[in-house]
Amino acid sequence: MKDILEALEERRAEARLGGGEKRIAAQHAKGKLTARERLDILLDAGSFEEFDMFVKHRSTDFGMEESRPAGDGVVTGWGTINGRMVYVFSQDFTVFGGSLSETHAQKICKIMDMAMQNGAPVIGLNDSGGARIQEGVASLAGYADVFQKNVLASGVVPQISVIMGPCAGGAVYSPAMTDFIYMVRDSSYMFVTGPDVVKTVTNEVVTAEELGGAGTHTRKSSVADGAFANDVEALIEIRRLFDFLPLNNREKPPVRPFFDDPARVESSLDTLIPDNPNQPYDMKELILKIADEGDFFEVQADYAKNILIGFIRLEGATVGVVANQPMVLAGCLDIDSSRKAARFVRFCDAFEIPILTLVDVPGFLPGTSQEYGGVIKHGAKLLFAYGEATVPKVTVITRKAYGGAYDVMASKHLRGDFNYAWPTAQIAVMGAKGAVEILYRSELGDPEKIAARTAEYEERFANPFVAAEKGFIDEVIQPRSTRRRVARAFASLRGKKLANPWKKHDNIPL
Repeated sequence: MKDILEALEERRAEARLGGGEKRIAAQHAKGKLTARERLDILLDAGSFEEFDMFVKHRSTDFGMEESRPAGDGVVTGWGTINGRMVYVFSQDFTVFGGSLSETHAQKICKIMDMAMQNGAPVIGLNDSGGARIQEGVASLAGYADVFQKNVLASGVVPQISVIMGPCAGGAVYSPAMTDFIYMVRDSSYMFVTGPDVVKTVTNEVVTAEELGGAGTHTRKSSVADGAFANDVEALIEIRRLFDFLPLNNREKPPVRPFFDDPARVESSLDTLIPDNPNQPYDMKELILKIADEGDFFEVQADYAKNILIGFIRLEGATVGVVANQPMVLAGCLDIDSSRKAARFVRFCDAFEIPILTLVDVPGFLPGTSQEYGGVIKHGAKLLFAYGEATVPKVTVITRKAYGGAYDVMASKHLRGDFNYAWPTAQIAVMGAKGAVEILYRSELGDPEKIAARTAEYEERFANPFVAAEKGFIDEVIQPRSTRRRVARAFASLRGKKLANPWKKHDNIPL
């Protein structure tokens, strides 16, 4: 019996070494951790339970039968993050460059099935050279199997991808279908075709970093939701994100102990809005002053900065925030910001996370590039997302809410539950200057008359009371009491029940 137990430990020790000491040293030399070291940081100490440690590939072509490392390039299993269950897979670059084989894919599919059955999120740590060429179509079939699991799990359990090395070709599409993608600067990249193929086909000379590095995907393409300096920072921040999310679509988001008075008054908010309506201010200041302990987990911080999205807590419970940012493009909605916010709103709705919308929007960004790029359809994505969302929705208009953009930003007409406005709010079809130039075109030659008309228009419409008289605004609130009013609104909506008409699925304007 003793011999058998010793043999088991030897096999385990061999499996834990992956591709061997030499390749582990090469991984460390690149500033990267191994697959198992990453899981040690991501998960609570001692909580990891591994599956399929001894699985080996079944390929016999190209001499592959001579090298059959246990685990086949991916470590899979489950563990806990701050005591809450999560399924994980971590690709091992030391084994065949983390390439995906038939058995490698089967291991990933197994834990995704278990995550669906048991109602727990999936976190994938990606570090792979792509499909294992030696296995041909079998490895491609493995990718498609994983893709299908991603599709079925979408909206059922949260899925998070962390790109911690190369991710090329078919490998990029599994992360692309997950809810969040994070990257590590200077050591991770994603692209469908690499720099060599790009040069051959289009004659463009581009580096891997320029083509698919963290900077490209967080600022230009919006493929990634954020990037971190190294493996350790990335994994610690993923733990932080995980704490905001429910385990599945049948559970409410977690509530943690809080040490911040829900009725806290913030007198500084009374002077947040500048006297000049064209002067910007930082909307992030408002978010931080509403949030418990000033904690805001921002998502896609480097992309479409004219809108802010992310998670806060109110009375210990998770709330998703969507807010116009007057500091960038005056807070206008455009193609990029509409796409960014729409996907976030749909995620929150899928997982029963209430949505707080902070509005200061002068309209949609004008211009040929926007119209040619399809701003109509992209803007409709955000409109559609808010309109179909059945979670609690609280909206606060701080300043401008003009035109169609007023409607889109979680207005009362899109089933907003609580729609508040500050006294500084201006709710109108357009700004006073533009409106007067249309309404009184015949008087344009008389600057004094136009100035008087503009003042008259501002007096009548540059305030929230016209909308409040019609019931489109539930209450005009003091800026300093925003945290208390918003917290009480969400507290009153905890039992909200609202269902959309039965349908197989909707047809969002993609």
